Amino acid sequence: MLEWDKPELPLATQAYILSISRSSLYYKPVPPSAEEVTLKHRIDEIYTKRPYYGSRRITVTLKLEGWDVDRKRVQRAMREMGIAGVGPGPNLSKRNMAHKIYPYLLGNITASWRNHVWGIDITYVRLKHGWMYLVAVIDWYSRYVVSWQLEQTLEIDFVLRAVKMALQKAKPEIWNSDQGSHFTSTQYTDLLKEASVRISMDGKNRALDNIFTERLWRTIKNEEVYLNEYSSPKEARQSITKYIGFYNCGRPHQSLNYHTPAEVYLDGIAPESPLFPPPSPENMEIGRLEIGSVSIA
Repeated sequence: MLEWDKPELPLATQAYILSISRSSLYYKPVPPSAEEVTLKHRIDEIYTKRPYYGSRRITVTLKLEGWDVDRKRVQRAMREMGIAGVGPGPNLSKRNMAHKIYPYLLGNITASWRNHVWGIDITYVRLKHGWMYLVAVIDWYSRYVVSWQLEQTLEIDFVLRAVKMALQKAKPEIWNSDQGSHFTSTQYTDLLKEASVRISMDGKNRALDNIFTERLWRTIKNEEVYLNEYSSPKEARQSITKYIGFYNCGRPHQSLNYHTPAEVYLDGIAPESPLFPPPSPENMEIGRLEIGSVSIA
């Protein structure tokens, strides 16, 4: 909102009108050190490969690799990255104890049709000199990424944008998440309740409740993020936008009988249907006519 170049009002007056400190206009945040960036990138790689690792085992792994770190430093880095081991424990992720926790609804349920079950989660995306955070909403039946957002901070706004974008496209019966503070906040749960969506949250001592989203993160990182060094947030957004488009519409999934998520979600193809159906008698007859004098038995 500030006019820096040839302003009609002095910067001091603009700051007064906007009720902000004039000194804050000239503040430049200190970038993270190269060592901190490298450490967080390595923690991300270990966690992506083994999401059941907590801070203890990640610390041990780092020490075996020659890192001079203790568990407190690893815990602090993991908190800032928004990650926690998904193995049994008192929490699956840090939550606000004042927020309401909803029960896990998927113990005996398998996603059986489009928009039956959606999942949402946040992951860390590394840049050359920093990092960003990616949130995505995925349809469990088709593996289709319904919406996503990429941001430089863990403020809740980018999560709410992803939720609103997804609900503009469709509405699931059940929406699952972990018990993180973003997903237990009233801002988030109110959006789902207004849409009459049943809210589900991963239970304690359950390591595989959000397995589809964990697989999505592993795929995106191994096939896109780890193959690139994003020099800026803009470059990361452009590259990840292209990849998610490919993931949805161009990448065959083995679990979908090599159909793409878009074919299952948008076109309604059953995941178990063969990619190349056997020829019918009618098709075989048409083939004979096209070949002419050559007959194929």
